[in-house]
Amino acid sequence: MRTLTPLEPTTQDAPAFDHRIRTREATIAVVGLGYVGLPLALAYARAGFRVVGIDVDGDRVEAVNRGLSHVGDVRPEELATEISAGRLRASAGYADASAGDVIFICVPTPFTRNKEPDTSCIQTAGEGIAAHLRPEQLVILRSTSYPGTTAELVRPILERTGHRVGEDVYLAFAPERVDPGRRDFTVHNTPVLVGGCDPESTRRATLVLEQITARVVPMSSPAAAEMTKLLENVFRNVNIALANQLAMLCERMGLDIWEITEAAATKPYGFMAFHPGPGVGGHCIPVDPYYLAWKAREYDFHMDFIELAARVNDEMPYYVATRILLALNGQAASAGSARVLVLGVTFKRDIEDYRHSPALKIMELLHKQGVEVRYHDPHVPTLPFNGRVLRSEPLTEEALRAYDCVVIATDHTQFAYDWIVRHARLVFDTRNATRRVTHDRHKIIRL
Repeated sequence: MRTLTPLEPTTQDAPAFDHRIRTREATIAVVGLGYVGLPLALAYARAGFRVVGIDVDGDRVEAVNRGLSHVGDVRPEELATEISAGRLRASAGYADASAGDVIFICVPTPFTRNKEPDTSCIQTAGEGIAAHLRPEQLVILRSTSYPGTTAELVRPILERTGHRVGEDVYLAFAPERVDPGRRDFTVHNTPVLVGGCDPESTRRATLVLEQITARVVPMSSPAAAEMTKLLENVFRNVNIALANQLAMLCERMGLDIWEITEAAATKPYGFMAFHPGPGVGGHCIPVDPYYLAWKAREYDFHMDFIELAARVNDEMPYYVATRILLALNGQAASAGSARVLVLGVTFKRDIEDYRHSPALKIMELLHKQGVEVRYHDPHVPTLPFNGRVLRSEPLTEEALRAYDCVVIATDHTQFAYDWIVRHARLVFDTRNATRRVTHDRHKIIRL
């Protein structure tokens, strides 16, 4: 990857901006207080900056101002400390963005029902900021999107105000690299990429991010940084798809995909282990391939390889649901009277985020076949499902025995798998969580 050497200031006002950043006199505004924005806001507050977080969700704003965290990576006591000290506050109005010397955009970028990019939240945020834009402000987009979003969508919105990017306001893209629930790599020690619309925007954004991050990597343009972020996530999606297709083949051949993957991982070079599962979830891996494929079509280029991988992963919940139904039939339980308990509904272990979780699709598919579906997840007390709200079922010996099949959809570390297998009638394990269970192996069906 091409990186740039540190840049020198190119505008007369740069020394004043730099001074405000280095002395913590600057105010940081963060638009979007979700899984990316709230940890970022807290990091700058803890570094000594005044921070205002802006979110359209009034209930979320009220909770943050009370020191209550809705994000697992943000401890309530840490949030409450910064709120009490006056370094951090939340607001529901974009007018507060005018106070920010630096404004981060950390809003969702989902896709539509047709798997096309939905950048409406970025557009809304850009327009809200533009309405209160003042000279010398730096706007940094962190939301993952297709290459060109910063320059083609955000920049025109800001410049419609009469300001000029690179002259009196500044704009850059610095993609988030958040891995929810991870403690070893956080906002402080995960390298950050920065691509500005001009050299001064890159320089200023680099300086700002260096205040909370150990390593900042300047890039040649916002589009280069946007493409890099997509490459990172598409890389994972493609390799997970390979593991999933091999799992389906191994099932037909009577081979153990988990044994094979573990054996391949003993090679000290040229191999990186990816594991099969019930599908992919979260805010990036299931979404980003479609952003890239959509943008490629603008250049008469078709990302067949990437789209195939995305389809393979999208099909996994259907494959898992079919195998569960076959297992129920093998247990002489017809779909119309079968009861299934799903363990874990988040998209990865030990977090509370269930966005795009394959567990939800599996539950939906089983429900459509007449199966009575319930769930247990210590991180998700309630779950919207089929137009109503389900509550996490208590996990007891009696409950396990009451279900025809227990499906391990997410392998939370809190689960006692030995105990679960002992008391369940049948266990369908999509994560290889029962690999160390030595008793009652006849009850276990693994992906």
